Amino acid sequence: MRTVVVDKIASVTQACGLSNEVRISPDIPSEEGVVVVVEVLTNKSTYNTLELTSGRMAKVGKGDIVVGALGHRKALFGYSGHVPQSLQAGDVIQMLNIGGVLGVCDSVNPQKGRPFDCRVLGVVLHFPYLGERIGVPARVGYRPLALDAKLDTHGVPIVALAGTCMEAGKTAAACSIVSRMRHRGLVIDAFKATGVSLRRDILAMEDAGARQSMIFTDLGVVTSTGVNGPALTRTMLTELSAAKPDVIVFELGDGILGAYGVDAILDCPDIRAALTGVVLSANDPVAAWGGVTLLRDRFKIEPCAVTGPATDNQVGVEIIERQLGVPAFNAMNDGAALGDRIIEAVGLLTRCAAA
Repeated sequence: MRTVVVDKIASVTQACGLSNEVRISPDIPSEEGVVVVVEVLTNKSTYNTLELTSGRMAKVGKGDIVVGALGHRKALFGYSGHVPQSLQAGDVIQMLNIGGVLGVCDSVNPQKGRPFDCRVLGVVLHFPYLGERIGVPARVGYRPLALDAKLDTHGVPIVALAGTCMEAGKTAAACSIVSRMRHRGLVIDAFKATGVSLRRDILAMEDAGARQSMIFTDLGVVTSTGVNGPALTRTMLTELSAAKPDVIVFELGDGILGAYGVDAILDCPDIRAALTGVVLSANDPVAAWGGVTLLRDRFKIEPCAVTGPATDNQVGVEIIERQLGVPAFNAMNDGAALGDRIIEAVGLLTRCAAA
């Protein structure tokens, strides 16, 4: 065991409450969620920032000592990578996302360039036993996820945002909806159910007016999957709805057919039954057609609106509404109308009037 002074603490480790001086051990469990310290070995001119526990973005460079967490990633427009079977101090791994997820990179997106190479220094220790200097490997999350979690929405209306892929405008749409609901006097809680650890999206929802927020990382999960996605969703729906907001808005990160468990969540009858409204974000009209068709045919879900880049001008809006029979709104240019549509679709007009 030795003490290391670190330069940057990634947001994936937020629940650990770490300071810039940590104690590390060379005995590293190579498991998802384990918190490790690395030295950055390379420089990058693109995709070269790190989200800190404060939510700020900091530029990363060669020589930085960074705290992150082991995890995997399977991003369509980013890096793909896995947790190595074993890990020792001195091994070189890569930084797979800007939230501080670390693993072995398998595939690179040309637009992002090569990921940062990082030399492993050791696993971060925390000391849970009062009065004893026995350190155990630190792990992400405020508490572990219970895979057998039950669902109880306490009668709160639920709005889900699903997308045809990552970067389809889901977070922008969620923020527009939250903002409009807040302006109309509603109390909104929000969460992100799937994806790879990064707090940026839920922070944006808080900035838009959400009272409180959660993300799957809070439950000890670095990267969601088809195995843990349903339990994550049930847990966060149950916990947030217990505080009796007027509505919960949540984002399903990545695409409906992605690798992070969105399809597994929508396949669950109890979760589908809890959804009061579903908004689809799509990149283009063909993606909108495929997404709406998939929601209708496979999941028996009728979306209440389509948004995303497919609606960036009136041409896309008219194609979607004519071909699919679903109202279409652009979250950036017509966010108030999108929010009003969702408020009406999920039955909150009376509550807005009362507020």
